[in-house]
Amino acid sequence: MTSPAPIDRRRALKTLFCSSALLSLNLREGAGTLRAAEGDSLDLLLIGDFGTSGADQRKVAQAMRDYCQTAQITPHGLLLLGDNFYSAAKDGFSTESVRWKNTFEDVYPAEAFPGPCWAVLGNHDYHDNPGGEKVQLAYAQRPGTRWKMPAKWYRFDLGPEGKPLATVIALDSNLPSISGGKDKKSGKPRGSLTEAEAAEQLAWFKAQLGSQRAPFTIVMAHHPVYSNGDHGDTRTLVKEWGPLLQEHKVHAYLCGHDHDLQHLELEGQHTSYVLSGGGGAKTRKLEGDRKMPYGKDIHGFTHLRIEREALVFTHLDASAEPVHRFTKRLDGSFELA
Repeated sequence: MTSPAPIDRRRALKTLFCSSALLSLNLREGAGTLRAAEGDSLDLLLIGDFGTSGADQRKVAQAMRDYCQTAQITPHGLLLLGDNFYSAAKDGFSTESVRWKNTFEDVYPAEAFPGPCWAVLGNHDYHDNPGGEKVQLAYAQRPGTRWKMPAKWYRFDLGPEGKPLATVIALDSNLPSISGGKDKKSGKPRGSLTEAEAAEQLAWFKAQLGSQRAPFTIVMAHHPVYSNGDHGDTRTLVKEWGPLLQEHKVHAYLCGHDHDLQHLELEGQHTSYVLSGGGGAKTRKLEGDRKMPYGKDIHGFTHLRIEREALVFTHLDASAEPVHRFTKRLDGSFELA
């Protein structure tokens, strides 16, 4: 593992120790490493911007169940790409809030989705219920829960023990320059990572990228690096994370934030950018004109199959119909279905 810069060394080591300790705890609960028999593939479903408790969220969730039944798969886990809870909880957002039942547990029931549900934080998770990010971290510590968020940023490996198929690095993209500042209506400060946390995460991220990883590396966060959606590119992430993804040959960057489904490829870049933000919140028109393999403002979700030699991504709409599919190879190349 590479050493962080001297100025950040103490802080980075402290963060790495704390995150590792939390991850080790989660590993004992079977959440940190998803194991499969040698040669087996793994099936994961991706959703972002889903936590409305409304009809569109439930329609997408039902499509996920229908798809699994038709495809005859039981997903090994869900990747939850942020904005997990919209709007203020009427009963006060806590680990006992009814929102856990009507936005997560009942909508994605264990009998249909028995695997771990790895989650990252979105801007609404900070803003709509002040302190909501702490509640989500606390809920992950409940015995037996499928909700996996051992820290604001963390890592887990997928595949056979000792020979994983993929390394997943989960990040908190709510940097102060992205989600901080003051609320336009109330004038009150908006929740986000602190400057110190942002520095700690960046040092930790660099250390993970410099460490031993599985053949495939996947990074997941809420905000896009690049997007043709109404929010567009996230300039801070383009500057701070974009070069790291390229330097360390990250295969895929997964995100939400824009309420649509996208697949972007940038010339000369190793990384495929997969946006799955159609989980339930109101969709928005795509406004960017960058040439892309796929982009549409629809509700839906994404199926990721991880194989020894390939990542296969399939975007599906709210009727469980495939709308786009591509294969990502170890060498960074991709093929459209």
